[in-house]
Amino acid sequence: MPIVAYVFDAYGTLFDVQSAASRNAAAVGPQWERLAEVWRAKQLEYSWVESLMGRHPDFRELTERALDVAMSAVGVPGGEVRGALLDAYRTLDAYPEVPEVLEALKNRGARLAILSNGTPAMLADAVQAAGIGDLLDAVISVEEVGVFKPNRRVYELVQKHLGVPPAGVSFQSSNAWDAAGASAFGFRTVWVNRAGRPREYPGEAVTEVRDLSALVGMDI
Repeated sequence: MPIVAYVFDAYGTLFDVQSAASRNAAAVGPQWERLAEVWRAKQLEYSWVESLMGRHPDFRELTERALDVAMSAVGVPGGEVRGALLDAYRTLDAYPEVPEVLEALKNRGARLAILSNGTPAMLADAVQAAGIGDLLDAVISVEEVGVFKPNRRVYELVQKHLGVPPAGVSFQSSNAWDAAGASAFGFRTVWVNRAGRPREYPGEAVTEVRDLSALVGMDI
């Protein structure tokens, strides 16, 4: 079946999760990169643990909790910088190639969507800041099913919103575990390995690229 829809993870795939800390590097100090790393790691860890415990605080709450732990871990004091970091997370920078790639895929006649752990409000802010709203057919949040990725119920939302079976979907994520989950569900999956990390889930049928520009002209 030909690809009918391209579905993108949001954080780390379309939007640079390090940009909140990099914008505030002067206030955070030289440890801003370490702060960004711990913040992201804890944010994801909390999503998995809460799901396994059968609970579902929203992603905004987990983002705030993860930031508090990260600031403590790297020795960044609270106060105004905490608010500035959270405000910056609402409007993360899109990766440079994102608008051009989305436009090229849209011009090809494909349907485009985001599927994310983020809340609807978080995603609306990020999409608006990036100026890509007109290119998207759907912005889908896990809040509809009350569980985080890589639960299968999350990936099922794509067919609900777009009416496209898994075989007609190309799913893109920078998170290896998300790409593996999407592949296991039945999507044709692309791992956007921007950092050149070693392959973590070799059993899954996942195409690996360095950035989203590789999608243009790709036959997967």
